[in-house]
Amino acid sequence: MSPYSQPRRENEEYGDQILSKAVKAGRRTYFFDVRATRADDYFLTITESRKMTAADGSVSYDRHKIFLYKEDFSKFADGLKEVVEFIRRTKGLEEPQPLQTAEE
Repeated sequence: MSPYSQPRRENEEYGDQILSKAVKAGRRTYFFDVRATRADDYFLTITESRKMTAADGSVSYDRHKIFLYKEDFSKFADGLKEVVEFIRRTKGLEEPQPLQTAEE
C-alpha cells in the first residue's frame, strides 16, 4: 500500500479509491481522495474532518464531503483561486506557510 492510499472507511461506497492525500491544518484534516467510477472514470472527493470531544470525554469526528467531477475541475480551481486572492488582497495576508501533510 502506498503512503498516499488508505483503506476505504467502513460503509463508504463512493467508488474504488485510487489515491488519498491527507493534509493536517490545525484542528482540521482535509482528505483529497481520487476515486474511480464503475466505468473507470476518476473523480475527487474532498473531506473536511474535525475531531470533536464531548464533555464526557468521548470523541467523534464531524465530517463534510464534497464530490468534484473532472468536467468541473477548471471552474472549481478558477473560483477557488479568485476567492483566495480576494481574501489575501482584502485582508493583507502574507503568503501562508506550507501545510503539513499527514505523512510528515
